[in-house]
Amino acid sequence: MNHPESAPGQGKRRRLLDRTFYVGLILKGITGVSELVAGTIFLFAGPSQIMVFVSAVTHHELSEDPQDFIARFLVSLAERLDVSATLFAAAYLLFHGIVKVVLVWAVLRNQLWAYPWLIGFLIAFIVYQIYELFISFSWGLIGLTVFDAFIVVLTWREYQLHRRTA
Repeated sequence: MNHPESAPGQGKRRRLLDRTFYVGLILKGITGVSELVAGTIFLFAGPSQIMVFVSAVTHHELSEDPQDFIARFLVSLAERLDVSATLFAAAYLLFHGIVKVVLVWAVLRNQLWAYPWLIGFLIAFIVYQIYELFISFSWGLIGLTVFDAFIVVLTWREYQLHRRTA
Protein backbone atom coordinates (compact mmCIF):
# COMPACT_ATOMS: atom_id res chain seq x y z
CA MET A 1 0.00 0.00 0.00
CA ASN A 2 1.24 3.44 -0.81
CA HIS A 3 0.30 6.24 1.51
CA PRO A 4 1.07 9.90 0.91
CA GLU A 5 4.14 11.05 2.77
CA SER A 6 3.64 14.02 5.08
CA ALA A 7 7.20 14.59 6.27
CA PRO A 8 10.71 13.56 5.27
CA GLY A 9 11.61 10.19 6.77
CA GLN A 10 8.01 9.24 7.39
CA GLY A 11 7.82 7.42 4.07
CA LYS A 12 10.40 4.86 5.22
CA ARG A 13 8.60 4.45 8.55
CA ARG A 14 5.26 3.96 6.80
CA ARG A 15 6.73 1.43 4.38
CA LEU A 16 8.26 -0.47 7.30
CA LEU A 17 4.92 -0.44 9.16
CA ASP A 18 3.12 -1.53 5.98
CA ARG A 19 5.55 -4.43 5.47
CA THR A 20 5.30 -5.37 9.13
CA PHE A 21 1.50 -5.32 8.85
CA TYR A 22 1.54 -7.58 5.80
CA VAL A 23 4.06 -10.00 7.30
CA GLY A 24 1.91 -10.16 10.46
CA LEU A 25 -1.20 -10.79 8.36
CA ILE A 26 0.53 -13.54 6.39
CA LEU A 27 1.65 -15.15 9.67
CA LYS A 28 -1.93 -14.92 10.97
CA GLY A 29 -3.15 -16.54 7.75
CA ILE A 30 -0.58 -19.35 8.01
CA THR A 31 -1.51 -20.01 11.64
CA GLY A 32 -5.18 -19.95 10.61
CA VAL A 33 -4.57 -22.66 8.00
CA SER A 34 -2.54 -24.63 10.58
CA GLU A 35 -5.43 -24.35 13.04
CA LEU A 36 -7.84 -25.63 10.39
CA VAL A 37 -5.62 -28.66 9.79
CA ALA A 38 -5.16 -29.32 13.53
CA GLY A 39 -8.87 -28.79 14.20
CA THR A 40 -9.78 -31.27 11.47
CA ILE A 41 -7.37 -33.82 12.93
CA PHE A 42 -8.86 -33.35 16.40
CA LEU A 43 -12.36 -33.65 14.96
CA PHE A 44 -11.73 -36.98 13.26
CA ALA A 45 -9.09 -38.54 15.52
CA GLY A 46 -9.93 -39.76 18.99
CA PRO A 47 -7.76 -39.27 22.07
CA SER A 48 -6.16 -42.71 21.67
CA GLN A 49 -5.20 -42.03 18.05
CA ILE A 50 -3.71 -38.70 19.05
CA MET A 51 -1.75 -40.42 21.85
CA VAL A 52 -0.37 -42.98 19.37
CA PHE A 53 0.68 -40.18 17.01
CA VAL A 54 2.32 -38.11 19.77
CA SER A 55 4.12 -41.19 21.09
CA ALA A 56 5.44 -41.98 17.62
CA VAL A 57 6.59 -38.40 17.06
CA THR A 58 8.29 -38.03 20.46
CA HIS A 59 9.67 -41.57 20.88
CA HIS A 60 13.04 -40.90 19.23
CA GLU A 61 13.61 -37.64 21.09
CA LEU A 62 12.67 -39.12 24.47
CA SER A 63 14.93 -42.14 23.89
CA GLU A 64 17.85 -39.74 23.37
CA ASP A 65 16.86 -37.27 26.09
CA PRO A 66 14.22 -38.50 28.55
CA GLN A 67 14.04 -34.99 30.06
CA ASP A 68 13.25 -33.19 26.77
CA PHE A 69 10.79 -30.48 27.84
CA ILE A 70 8.76 -30.21 24.63
CA ALA A 71 8.44 -33.95 24.05
CA ARG A 72 7.43 -34.56 27.67
CA PHE A 73 4.94 -31.70 27.49
CA LEU A 74 3.33 -33.12 24.34
CA VAL A 75 3.09 -36.61 25.85
CA SER A 76 1.62 -35.20 29.07
CA LEU A 77 -0.91 -33.18 27.09
CA ALA A 78 -1.91 -36.18 24.96
CA GLU A 79 -2.28 -38.39 28.05
CA ARG A 80 -4.81 -35.96 29.54
CA LEU A 81 -7.00 -35.79 26.44
CA ASP A 82 -10.50 -37.14 26.64
CA VAL A 83 -13.33 -37.00 24.10
CA SER A 84 -14.78 -33.70 25.38
CA ALA A 85 -11.34 -32.01 25.44
CA THR A 86 -10.66 -33.27 21.92
CA LEU A 87 -14.00 -31.96 20.64
CA PHE A 88 -13.50 -28.61 22.39
CA ALA A 89 -10.02 -28.31 20.84
CA ALA A 90 -11.44 -29.19 17.42
CA ALA A 91 -14.25 -26.64 17.68
CA TYR A 92 -11.94 -23.91 19.01
CA LEU A 93 -9.26 -24.51 16.38
CA LEU A 94 -11.73 -24.75 13.50
CA PHE A 95 -13.60 -21.58 14.53
CA HIS A 96 -10.39 -19.67 15.21
CA GLY A 97 -8.84 -20.88 11.94
CA ILE A 98 -11.88 -20.08 9.79
CA VAL A 99 -12.18 -16.58 11.25
CA LYS A 100 -8.49 -15.88 10.73
CA VAL A 101 -8.34 -17.19 7.18
CA VAL A 102 -11.48 -15.38 6.01
CA LEU A 103 -10.61 -12.06 7.65
CA VAL A 104 -6.95 -12.13 6.63
CA TRP A 105 -7.96 -12.94 3.06
CA ALA A 106 -10.50 -10.09 3.04
CA VAL A 107 -8.03 -7.56 4.51
CA LEU A 108 -5.36 -8.59 2.01
CA ARG A 109 -7.95 -7.94 -0.72
CA ASN A 110 -8.51 -4.46 0.78
CA GLN A 111 -12.09 -5.15 1.84
CA LEU A 112 -12.76 -2.21 4.17
CA TRP A 113 -15.49 -4.06 6.11
CA ALA A 114 -12.98 -6.72 7.22
CA TYR A 115 -10.68 -4.39 9.18
CA PRO A 116 -13.07 -3.72 12.09
CA TRP A 117 -14.09 -7.39 12.16
CA LEU A 118 -10.44 -8.48 12.30
CA ILE A 119 -9.79 -5.99 15.10
CA GLY A 120 -12.89 -7.14 17.01
CA PHE A 121 -12.10 -10.84 16.74
CA LEU A 122 -8.46 -10.33 17.68
CA ILE A 123 -9.52 -8.33 20.74
CA ALA A 124 -11.95 -11.10 21.70
CA PHE A 125 -9.19 -13.69 21.34
CA ILE A 126 -6.80 -11.47 23.32
CA VAL A 127 -9.33 -11.27 26.16
CA TYR A 128 -9.68 -15.06 26.11
CA GLN A 129 -5.90 -15.50 26.03
CA ILE A 130 -5.52 -13.19 29.05
CA TYR A 131 -8.14 -15.25 30.86
CA GLU A 132 -6.18 -18.40 29.99
CA LEU A 133 -2.99 -16.78 31.28
CA PHE A 134 -4.60 -16.36 34.69
CA ILE A 135 -5.56 -20.04 34.70
CA SER A 136 -2.29 -21.43 33.33
CA PHE A 137 0.69 -19.13 32.75
CA SER A 138 2.61 -19.64 29.52
CA TRP A 139 5.36 -17.57 27.92
CA GLY A 140 4.13 -18.74 24.52
CA LEU A 141 0.66 -17.43 25.24
CA ILE A 142 2.11 -14.11 26.40
CA GLY A 143 4.05 -13.89 23.14
CA LEU A 144 0.94 -14.68 21.11
CA THR A 145 -1.09 -12.09 23.04
CA VAL A 146 1.53 -9.38 22.51
CA PHE A 147 1.74 -10.29 18.81
CA ASP A 148 -2.06 -10.15 18.48
CA ALA A 149 -2.14 -6.75 20.22
CA PHE A 150 0.54 -5.49 17.83
CA ILE A 151 -1.49 -6.71 14.85
CA VAL A 152 -4.57 -4.94 16.27
CA VAL A 153 -2.64 -1.65 16.41
CA LEU A 154 -1.30 -2.08 12.87
CA THR A 155 -4.74 -3.10 11.56
CA TRP A 156 -6.30 -0.01 13.15
CA ARG A 157 -3.60 2.14 11.54
CA GLU A 158 -4.19 0.61 8.11
CA TYR A 159 -7.95 0.90 8.51
CA GLN A 160 -7.67 4.60 9.30
CA LEU A 161 -5.42 5.16 6.29
CA HIS A 162 -7.84 3.29 4.00
CA ARG A 163 -10.85 5.14 5.31
CA ARG A 164 -9.20 8.48 4.53
CA THR A 165 -8.45 7.45 0.95
CA ALA A 166 -11.75 5.65 0.28
